[in-house]
Amino acid sequence: MSRIDLNGKVAVVTGGGRGLGLAYARALARAGASVVVNDVDEEIAAAAVKEITGAGGQAVAEVVPVGDTAAADRLVGRAVEAFGRLDVMVTNAGILRDRVLWKMSDDDFDAVLGVHLRGTFTCARAAAVRMREQGDGGSIVLVGSPAGQRGNFGQTNYAAAKAGIAAMARTWSMELARSEITVNAIIPVAATAMTETIPAFAPYIEEQRKGRPLPDFLRKGEGFGTPEDCAALVPYLASDAARDITGQCIGIGGDKLALWSHPQEIAAAYADGGWSPETIAAVWPASLGREPQSVGIPAPVVPEA
Repeated sequence: MSRIDLNGKVAVVTGGGRGLGLAYARALARAGASVVVNDVDEEIAAAAVKEITGAGGQAVAEVVPVGDTAAADRLVGRAVEAFGRLDVMVTNAGILRDRVLWKMSDDDFDAVLGVHLRGTFTCARAAAVRMREQGDGGSIVLVGSPAGQRGNFGQTNYAAAKAGIAAMARTWSMELARSEITVNAIIPVAATAMTETIPAFAPYIEEQRKGRPLPDFLRKGEGFGTPEDCAALVPYLASDAARDITGQCIGIGGDKLALWSHPQEIAAAYADGGWSPETIAAVWPASLGREPQSVGIPAPVVPEA
C-alpha cells in the first residue's frame, strides 16, 4: 500500500481552527501539504498553526470570515504569498442558526446561507481561477452534511445550504473536468458541538471526553465517530490517487465510509396525451405512490442494555 504523499501541494482549509476543520488541516499537513488555516478567531487560528508547525508541518493563518469575494481572494492570495501556489481548497467554514420554519428570521436564513453556500461558492470560484491559471489541475473538497442529503428538523437554512453544496459539486465537476480539477463533497458525521445536541448521542460524547471509546453500534452502525475519524478522506481526495474521482458525495464517520447516491427518478407512469389532476389522483396510489421516499436523518438505534 503506497503512502498518500502531498509534499509540494498547498491547501486552504476554511474554518480550519477547530473541530472538523482542524482535523482536516492536521491530516493534510501530516500528508506533507502546506496549509493555510482560516478562522474568524485569531487566537484559535494561531493555536492551530502552532500545533501543525510544532509537529513538523508547514502552516500559516488567515483570519477572515468567509462569504464574500474579498475574503475568498484573501485566502487564495495568502496561499500564493506564503507557499507559491494553490492545489487544494477545502470549504469547511460554517455556522448554525437552527429554528423551525415559522420561527426562522430572514437574518437566521441569510447568515447561514451566506457562510455555507455563498462562502463555498466564492472560495471555490477563487480557487478554480487560480488552479486554471497554474494549469496543472487541483482538488476542491466541499463539505456537505447528512442534513443536506436527507433534510433535518429545525434546519431549513443549513439543510438548504448543504443540499446546494452537493449540487454545486456535481455541476463544478463537469465544468472543471477539462482543467483536471476534481470537485467532490464529503459528508462527515462526527462528535461536534452540533451533534452533541442530539439526545441519543450526548451521553456517549460525554463518555468519550472521559477517555472511553465510542461503542461499535455508533462507530459502525451509525458511522459516527470523532472529527479525526473523518479527516482521512480529505488528503485522499487531494492526492493523485483520487485524480479520477469527481462529482461525488462521499460519507465518512467512525469506522464507516460510504458513497451517497445522486437524486434520480425511481418510478414513472405515463398517460397518452398528458395528465389531468383526476388521472394523477387515479394512478398515484397504485403506481408512484407505492414508493414514497423517507425524509430526515434516521435516529440512532441504541442497543438494549
